[in-house]
Amino acid sequence: MGGIINLTAIQVGLAYIFVLIVLIILRVRGIKKEKEIFISSVRMSLQLILTGYILVYIFDNPNPFVTSAIIVIMEAFAVFTVLKKYKGKLSKPLMKVIALSLSVGTLSCLLYFLLVVVRISPWYNPQYFIPIAGMIIGNSMTGVSLAVKSLTEGMTIQRDLVEEALILGATPKAATKAIIDNTFDSAIMPTINQMVGMGIIFLPGMMTGQILSGTSPTTAIAYQIAIMLGILGSVALSVIVMLQLGYRTFFNEQGQF
Repeated sequence: MGGIINLTAIQVGLAYIFVLIVLIILRVRGIKKEKEIFISSVRMSLQLILTGYILVYIFDNPNPFVTSAIIVIMEAFAVFTVLKKYKGKLSKPLMKVIALSLSVGTLSCLLYFLLVVVRISPWYNPQYFIPIAGMIIGNSMTGVSLAVKSLTEGMTIQRDLVEEALILGATPKAATKAIIDNTFDSAIMPTINQMVGMGIIFLPGMMTGQILSGTSPTTAIAYQIAIMLGILGSVALSVIVMLQLGYRTFFNEQGQF
């Protein structure tokens, strides 16, 4: 198999024709999104260029403290994004649960995947650690974000049903079981849909990138299967921890709503 075709700055610039076409269509249709799309395109380009140069330096100078610091920053940014995405007001205990669930779910799955499944050496190898952490943390962030929205909405909309169940003697866990089950379904569904369509409807980015770089498709598939299973485990574990601890923040020590 041949190696990847290196793109020159001119070739990358030619790809911006798609942005130009979209902007023209929006202008003709009178849709006020030109500024947003233009800023997003410029921002995306600058962010990726900067990230590329930083990663080149980090890959050439692997260091356990640098790798660990980057993972901590990614985790912190993921927690911040989940909190920022939610439009309403979250209680402080629920915020702590969100941070804890994301950290526990993603770090445990990430370390297991890299050290037991892939078996990287040294353990802090940034070439594997950083991109795989990005996929696992990013997908888990989406799952927890959906779970927070669904849980808080369920607790608000079904407040009367929960209180009636408590009056009849149900425990908080039993009274909120339907809400928690529905929340888990909502949070895990994007990951399941992604897995179902993979290989038939679309080729995932990681697999495509490996194939383009000259890696054998069978090797790329093996990595893709493993990472998707890792993502599934991380999303599910993060959401489950969030739900198991999160619903309790809606009750006081006496089990009152």
